[in-house]
Amino acid sequence: MRRLIVNADDFGFTTDVNTGIVEAHRRGILTAATLMATGQAFEHAADLARAHPTLDVGCHLVLTGGRSAADPAAPLPVSVRRLLWKLCNGSGRGWIERELAAQVEKILGAGLRPTHLDTHKHTHLAPPVLEAVCRISERYSIRWLRRPFDLPLSGRTGGWSLAARAATAGTAAVRRRFDRTLAHHRCRTTDHFAGFAWTGQVTAERVAALIRSLPEGLTELMCHPGHCREELLAAPTRLKQSREQELGALVSTSLRGALAEAGVELVNYRSLS
Repeated sequence: MRRLIVNADDFGFTTDVNTGIVEAHRRGILTAATLMATGQAFEHAADLARAHPTLDVGCHLVLTGGRSAADPAAPLPVSVRRLLWKLCNGSGRGWIERELAAQVEKILGAGLRPTHLDTHKHTHLAPPVLEAVCRISERYSIRWLRRPFDLPLSGRTGGWSLAARAATAGTAAVRRRFDRTLAHHRCRTTDHFAGFAWTGQVTAERVAALIRSLPEGLTELMCHPGHCREELLAAPTRLKQSREQELGALVSTSLRGALAEAGVELVNYRSLS
């Protein structure tokens, strides 16, 4: 059996990202999204989530950029590099779990019941962050956690740059310790993952090729759809026009045909729980 979860990051980032995510769910193959409690359009996303209960919602835990959920007057580290520096010098570990708990509590307080966890910029690849996220998983009984190690790229969907291949190889270096930590905390995860190296490069042709070559088991495809309008254009992100491209890919009718042809079932975390 081959099953696929198509999961959008950054729900709550801006209203145009939010409406794009919902459109990708209603008209396309998107089955899940992870919500940013610290996003400037959080309330708008929460309203949309309640209005579209078939969209499976998780927590997109944020430790870089914007304001803290635990202390809104305080900024989060401005970059992953600054976060890692804070962790290395010992000043950051105490607040991580408190911050992550505040974000989960905010989502619960909006009347939503998240089923899965991932992190903005994949910060849970850092061992101290992963330990904190796993404790949050246990504390709130949100058992599904993203395992962001891409399927092999060679020939599978074609055209990947050396930088994309280097990113995949870099994450593979920490995979063994990552898997041991998840097992220790009894977290659930998918068998396979795709999307780390192709962020900002998603097309319908590449998604269709991935679908046709999926291995047996459960795969998560990470994506970043959205509408590219004034609000997103002014936001601090490199993913702008590419979100519109990803939205177009996810609603392409060719993907439904690829799913049927390959015998791949679309699912979400809630249905598996």
